Amino acid sequence: MLTMKQLFVLFLLSAIHSLCQGQHSLTVIIKDIRTHEPLPGASVTISGTSRGASTDTTGRAVLPGMTAGKYSLQVGFTSYEQQTITFNLPVPGDSVVILLSPAEKEMGEVIVSSTRSSRSIRDLPTRVEVLNSEELEEKGNMKPGDIRMMLNESTGIQTQQVSATSANSSIRIQGLDGRYTQLLKDGFPLYGGFAGGLSLLQTPPLDLRQVEVIKGASSTLYGGGAIAGLVNLISRTPKLEKDLRFLANGTSAGGWDLSGFYGQQFNKVGLTLFAAHNGNQPYAPGNTPFTAIPRTRRNFIEPKLFLELGARTKLIAGFSTTWETRQGGDIQYLRGRKDSVHQYFEDNSSHRYSTQFTLDHRWTDKDQITLKGSLSKFTRTIGIPGYVFDGRQWSFYSELSYHHKGTTDWIAGLNFYSDDFKEFPRDSSLARNYRQQTFGVFVQNTASITPWLQTEAGLRGDYVTDYGFVLLPRVSALFKIAPRLTSRFGGGMGYKTPNIFTEETEHIQFRSVLPVSSDSNRLERSYGVNLDVNYRTTLGGISVTINQLFFFTRINHPLLLDTLPGPVYKLTNNSGYMDSKGWETNVKLAYKDLKLFLGYTFTDAHLKNNGTTRENPMTARHRLNNVLIYEKEDRWKLGLEAYYYSRQPLTDGSFGKPYWAFGFMAEKLWEHFSIFVNFENFTDTRQTRFDTIYTGTVSKPSFRDIYAPLDGIVVNGGIKFRW
Repeated sequence: MLTMKQLFVLFLLSAIHSLCQGQHSLTVIIKDIRTHEPLPGASVTISGTSRGASTDTTGRAVLPGMTAGKYSLQVGFTSYEQQTITFNLPVPGDSVVILLSPAEKEMGEVIVSSTRSSRSIRDLPTRVEVLNSEELEEKGNMKPGDIRMMLNESTGIQTQQVSATSANSSIRIQGLDGRYTQLLKDGFPLYGGFAGGLSLLQTPPLDLRQVEVIKGASSTLYGGGAIAGLVNLISRTPKLEKDLRFLANGTSAGGWDLSGFYGQQFNKVGLTLFAAHNGNQPYAPGNTPFTAIPRTRRNFIEPKLFLELGARTKLIAGFSTTWETRQGGDIQYLRGRKDSVHQYFEDNSSHRYSTQFTLDHRWTDKDQITLKGSLSKFTRTIGIPGYVFDGRQWSFYSELSYHHKGTTDWIAGLNFYSDDFKEFPRDSSLARNYRQQTFGVFVQNTASITPWLQTEAGLRGDYVTDYGFVLLPRVSALFKIAPRLTSRFGGGMGYKTPNIFTEETEHIQFRSVLPVSSDSNRLERSYGVNLDVNYRTTLGGISVTINQLFFFTRINHPLLLDTLPGPVYKLTNNSGYMDSKGWETNVKLAYKDLKLFLGYTFTDAHLKNNGTTRENPMTARHRLNNVLIYEKEDRWKLGLEAYYYSRQPLTDGSFGKPYWAFGFMAEKLWEHFSIFVNFENFTDTRQTRFDTIYTGTVSKPSFRDIYAPLDGIVVNGGIKFRW
């Protein structure tokens, strides 16, 4: 017979056993839905309580002491969609695996068109930098009239002003002159020849969906001219829902911008229409005698038609035109106070007309043939006291290509490019006419060799009239070293056909420059390599992405401007070479509504000729890009920027001063409209404050290189509508 004491002990042990059997320890494992990589730092919370935990480096969170029953868990992670799951405890193994999807706005799949591959950007062997539509809208608030701002704020890219009074600019990638960068619009190389000096100024950004930048030789698909890299501007396309946008902007420097975009798909017919009007009064800050911003009037219109000719055939046809006048020079002259002293001017008048079409036909789900072509006419007149440059350029591009999509992608094709320039001298000087024609054939393969290695290899052969045949190999590889660590390696060759249009000749309005001829000039040939390492992780809820890029490019026999008696100028092939090497460091930190971008570029660009070495002019050896953004989704956007340029060697043998430039932007958003304000260069950094921009007299100036801003602080603001 059990005693009372024994019965009590037995009851107590039974209760403890029952309690222990009713408690469970739940393990929650959080992973990325696509890669199945663990997500450290994700939060796990029991709904309706404050009880929760964070995942460790293996993506695991443990919730001990839970009794059997029904539970609802809320799971969240930076840049991922929040998820709520309901389950009954106990579960098999006392563990739950939850797969999170990246938030579409932050980390949606980005498809790149410049490589013509069916792969997303994260699976491309070629390193591609993409500015998405959200980033373009932020940059568009700062400079709604052109694309200089959005490109200049990227590491390794510098927009170089080549005219002190008319603000003509070119784009430099990794310390190389603007003529070595190929600027494309929807894959069409329409901005070559002497159109290049105005291309950045004549491209408003409102109709752009994204911008893709490939740094380094990209010759296979688009030709040898992409020595430093290429920039491909991708336009918006029509959707089933109406896409209507309008922007109005004004500046404290007397500028204004009006832009509108409309797009919609109607069954088998789609339409987009983009139009813009931009203008500026002549503006010279402080007591500077010459315009920092010229008097400008520009109009742009581009309609496009999208037709489905069948279940497998599509046609895109478009037309665009730009006409512009730019009048810079002595500010007193432009304000109507001309006299014997105030009489210097620079007038630019240009017209661009272009057509393009693309015909796609798919005969299977994996095989596609594309026929595309474009024709453009560009006329430009430059007038300064005592001299007028007047020229016309016709450009024609056509291509037939075949694309097989699958585990292994194949692209093969042939194309033809013609550049026909004719000059109409107003004096007795010799017309510098030329006609350059290039016939090309190319093939490119993109393959998944193993789960950790993907490759892209291409070969191009071009026959350039008067200069002969050029063979251009290119290769790149993507190494998936670890779930959060990847690396890319690439290299290739390129060439540039010589003509009289360079940054140096643009600086002197092409005056007294002798013609370029295949009898005395030859192709500039190049080769280059790049290597990058990309790592991403999460530290205490802060998303961290680090990208380190190393680059090297060599151009043999670069085309340089020599001064002959007269003075007369002649473009000759240097007997040596130009090297550009260095690295770019990019760090992105994201925490809740805050993002911080830190960028550093080191560029060592040198010219070597006859045993002597000198730095390539207009290249900052050290550059910092720092951007802090606060964004409350669909409510507020605030941005603070800081940029640093180290001293730059100038063409006259001197050095420019180092400088900082700062900016601040704010935007308030509602459902269908937003208002924005931007304080650009609010510390009023100007070259005219700490250095000179000309020598000689005001009536006969000789302009020096422009390496720093001229317009100083400019405040702009406006309104955007979208439906």
